This record gives sequence, C-alpha cells and structure tokens, in this order.
Amino acid sequence: MALPAVAGPAVTLVIADDDDVTRSGLGMLLTAQPGITVVGEAADGVEAVDRVRSLRPDVVLMDVRMPRLNGIDATRQLLAEAADPPRIVVITTFENDGYVTAALSAGASGFVLKRLPVRQIAEAVRVVAAGEAVLFPAALGRMVAARPRGSAEALPQAALTGREEEVLRLMSTGLSNPEIAESLTVSLETIKTHVGNVLTKLGAQNRTHAVVIAYESGLVVPGFAG
Repeated sequence: MALPAVAGPAVTLVIADDDDVTRSGLGMLLTAQPGITVVGEAADGVEAVDRVRSLRPDVVLMDVRMPRLNGIDATRQLLAEAADPPRIVVITTFENDGYVTAALSAGASGFVLKRLPVRQIAEAVRVVAAGEAVLFPAALGRMVAARPRGSAEALPQAALTGREEEVLRLMSTGLSNPEIAESLTVSLETIKTHVGNVLTKLGAQNRTHAVVIAYESGLVVPGFAG
C-alpha cells in the first residue's frame, strides 16, 4: 500500500512490544527517520499505559500479544481515560491475526506489519498523527473473513444514505478524504461531512473502525476495489 507523504512537526512516539530485540530495534530505526522522536518504550500493556500517561506521545506503536495487559485492552483503556488520547497503530507479525481487528474495533487508527520496511512504518506513524487512517484493505479483509461466525457487528444500513454507503465503501479501499472527494467529484468539506455522519451512525471510534464494521456486516467484501 502506498502511503501519502505527510509533512509537519516531529511526531512523538512510544513503542510497546514485549520482544526486547524488536522493541529496541524499532526504536533505533525509527529515531533515525525524519520527523519522528521516540520518547519511550514499554514491554507490556501496563507499561504502555503508564508511559502514555507520563509522556503524552502523539502516537503509540502497539503490539497486541503482550503479557499482563494485551494491546487490545491497553488501547481501549488509553482511549477511554484520556481527554486527548494518542493515535494508536497496531503492529503485528501475521496478516491473519484476529487480535488486530479487535484492536481496530477498540479504536486503533490502523495497523502495520512488522516485516514492512522501516520507512513505511515511519510514514504510517506520521499519517495517523496527521489524523488519517492506515489501512491495508486486502489484509484487513482476510482478517475479518477469518473471524468466527457471530463476531460481526450489525450495520444499520437503513440509517445510511446511499451516498454515505458509497463513501464507506471507498473508505474501505484505503482512500483518504481528498481522494474520495476527487473520485466522487465533490468538495472535500462534503466528504468530511459524509465521513462524520458515517462514524456517528455506526457508533464507530474512527474511520478504521467504520471499515471493520463494513467488512463484518457484508457491506464490503474482501477484494472490493471501489
């Protein structure tokens, strides 16, 4: 997936991963990337919550499988207790990790794979810090499809207008608001309004959660390309 370049002030980052080598390696590599300052590390979810409370980073790079408190519950706790919570990017080894979709439903802004080049992980951090989502539609579709039956969230399709459903489908392909506006030949402000309405009507934490709901409900199927 090609991520849009995002310019701006340095993004402060906390890395949470229970593997010491992964955590320290990512810390060194991401510190060397322009526009990112790694301000702290955590070996589990409890430490992650403590680091965020004290350091107030812009973004947390959150592993999901950690001792004491997993990344899903840490994400949920951080987003619930902070007035201005950090953006959370889930980092995972496996594309079919069901923990990732649970973390996205809990409010994470996106996910990246550990095998990606560090420059792509860095750009994902910058993108979510700027308020966008990081989606890999094919991988997300496979994750949702692999979830057990009965895990799907209900999509109140009758509550969405036809245009809002169209916008949600385009969101699921990973398009940004400007790209959706260009695709539908409408203004960016109009798209922002539609996206806001979609999030409100679905009760979604953010646009990433809305896309998970769209997949789980069957409104969008894996492989949909717009």
